[in-house]
Amino acid sequence: MLADYHVHTNFSPDSDYPMQQVIEDAIELGLDEICITDHIDFGLLKSWPDGLSDSEKKKLNRSLYMTDHVISSQQIKRFHREYQDKITIKFGYEFGMQMPWISQFEQLYSLYDLDFVILSVHAIDDHGIWTDEFQLNRSQKQYNDRYYQEIYNLINNYQNYCVLGHLDSIVRYDRNGIYPFEKNKDLIREILKIVIKAGKGIEVNTSNVRYGLKDSTPGKDILLLYKELGGKIITLGSDSHRKGQLACNFVNTKKYLSDLGFEYFCTYQKMNPIYHLLEE
Repeated sequence: MLADYHVHTNFSPDSDYPMQQVIEDAIELGLDEICITDHIDFGLLKSWPDGLSDSEKKKLNRSLYMTDHVISSQQIKRFHREYQDKITIKFGYEFGMQMPWISQFEQLYSLYDLDFVILSVHAIDDHGIWTDEFQLNRSQKQYNDRYYQEIYNLINNYQNYCVLGHLDSIVRYDRNGIYPFEKNKDLIREILKIVIKAGKGIEVNTSNVRYGLKDSTPGKDILLLYKELGGKIITLGSDSHRKGQLACNFVNTKKYLSDLGFEYFCTYQKMNPIYHLLEE
């Protein structure tokens, strides 16, 4: 069973990958299932780091956006019908959430009968993490603490999600190097306990390979803590934005998870997990 549960298309403004081409490429790769998870991010940058050109600002501005959810949902339904004999297509979103925007996410969620929702944090206080604006004028400890506190606050106030996306993605954008896991371990433990108690899960995001990260996303320490606490729900997502990224490193990642002691990965139907053996 191969299922990619973090897939972006041309309906995410940081992707030019046509949805139909995504589906046809997934079929060619032999995937059994994909979930389209285009971006929904409420909140925009108010200012820019110093020294950026207009073209750089334009490029960065494409990373916090609103998917045209009306048209994208129509396309997903259409392709679901057209390709149902070749691949299973599920309807989801990646919610790039922030505390002040929870009510907007709740309203949007109520509009659709979704299969799957990823809860991710791309920005805090409307300041992008990927641009370094959030980290600006904060110490490494301050921005790491604040990042995990935002996730903790979100999952205590919002429940319409399935998994936490790229849980430790702050690592990807930390110019000061790897912040020791032990310094945030207590808060991460509390996050994982809440996730498990609520019947939610975490994503293993295989984009770590193309970003050149030395550890998985989330890292091995988080995965082992999740397992120790009784966590079982894991989805696999490539975070694909362009051709060549679908299901990237999935075979190796399934083996990696199995070696860590996990038995299953999950797909979703109407926000409910379906378990599959990793070693199938």
